[in-house]
Formats: sequence, structure tokens, C-alpha cells
Amino acid sequence: MTDRALSFDAVAGQYDAARPGYPPVLFDAVEELSGRSLRGSRVLDVGAGTGIATRLLRERGADVTAVEPGPGMAARLRRTLPGTPLVRALGDALPIADASVDLVTYAQSWHWTDPARSVPEALRVLRPGGALALWWNIADPAVPWVAAQERRLHLVAGAGAHSSEGRRAESPPDGLPRVRREMRWTRTVPLDTHLANLGSHSLFRVLGDDATAECLAGERAELLKVFPGGLVEETYVVELTVTLRPSVSSVVQGPSSRA
Repeated sequence: MTDRALSFDAVAGQYDAARPGYPPVLFDAVEELSGRSLRGSRVLDVGAGTGIATRLLRERGADVTAVEPGPGMAARLRRTLPGTPLVRALGDALPIADASVDLVTYAQSWHWTDPARSVPEALRVLRPGGALALWWNIADPAVPWVAAQERRLHLVAGAGAHSSEGRRAESPPDGLPRVRREMRWTRTVPLDTHLANLGSHSLFRVLGDDATAECLAGERAELLKVFPGGLVEETYVVELTVTLRPSVSSVVQGPSSRA
């Protein structure tokens, strides 16, 4: 799974330019469900990629440290957010001190972790009263053209590009206090941006250049039937899960503590 996650390095610029951000209502919900303001909070943004969520967290006043294993993604983040602390690491083994952050976030990246390791690691680095927030942009399958695209992509690669990467593979285990929320939002982008976004997903990174080019050409033709003006209205549902850190006595211990 790590190899597939690192495949994004080859398209770091494309990823940064074409991937959707997140609506303000998401960060409002993170604050509400975690019970703390982002402003002034110490946040660890794990699997930060090129810094799409990192930047938005900073704009809300958070003190953010980005965690990203991929050299290409990390290099892009350094260029776009030069003042942001960056740690090259995986969420399964965080080189961060115990009980040192208020919020651990995973934007589109929790499904690349091993929850047996990433859950204890998140709980280890969180202060009492801290929270683990996981979220994903999911292309809304209730929208007819999105559902039709999923069916076409399934024929090409055996799984939809939206669902294969978007939906949570695993959530924190039952027994920890957590809450979930879904928020719907849209953005309108040029067709080329939509196709670049689609082509940046891991499904296409393993499909190969020729098959990817053929598939995206087919998508261009199909989408021009729906959006003849060349502007695509993308509709997303943001799935958010916030897990609260339990009392000190009940925190699950990770493999080791780190300075």
C-alpha cells in the first residue's frame, strides 16, 4: 500500500493544481466536533501531500506541522508553503513527542495507513482532550453523470477512481468516542482540470500511461455530452470522522515514544 501511495510523487504538480480543496463548512465542523478552535491549536497534518489541507488549516489560524513520506509531494509542499514545518514520515510511525499536539488530521490519506499502528500513534501524540480528524472528498454517486463515470471506470480498471481512493478503508476502532458528519459541496472547473484531477488518482498511476490516455480521452468525449460548454460541475460529499482522545489511563500505547 505504501508503494501505491508514493506513486503520487510522479504527478505532484498535477495533483496540486487539479485536486479539489475543502469547503469552509468542513473546518467549522472540525472545530465543533472536536470542541476546540483551530486558531492557535497545534495541528499535525499527516499524509499532507502537496499541502492542500495544510494551507487551509493555516488560514484558519492553526499552527500546522505537515507529515509527508513522498519526496516529490514534500518538495512541492516546501515550494508552496515554505514557512510550514515538514516532517518526512508515515502516520504509522510519527517522529513526534508524546502528548504534544491538539489535533491530528488526515485529509484523503487515512486509508494508506495500517490502523493497528496509526491509531495508537495518533493517540500517543495527542494531548488530553485532543482529537483525530479524518476526512475525504467523495464524488457524489447520487449525481447521474458521476455514477455513469464510475461504471465506465469500473470496466477499465475494476474499481471507480472516486470510490477506490475516497471512501474510508478503515476508521478508528469501536470503543473510542467519535462522531461523523457529511457535507455536500460543489465546484465548477474546466474539463481539462477535471480530467487532470481524475488522472492524478492512484488508479491511473498503476494503470499505465497508454491505458490512462485512452481512458481519459474517452471520458473527455462522454463529459462533453453532459457539459458541452466545457465546464464541469463536480459535486462532492465530504465524509468527516472525529475521534476524541480518551483519558490518559486508557490511551492505547504505540510501538514506542519519540522525542
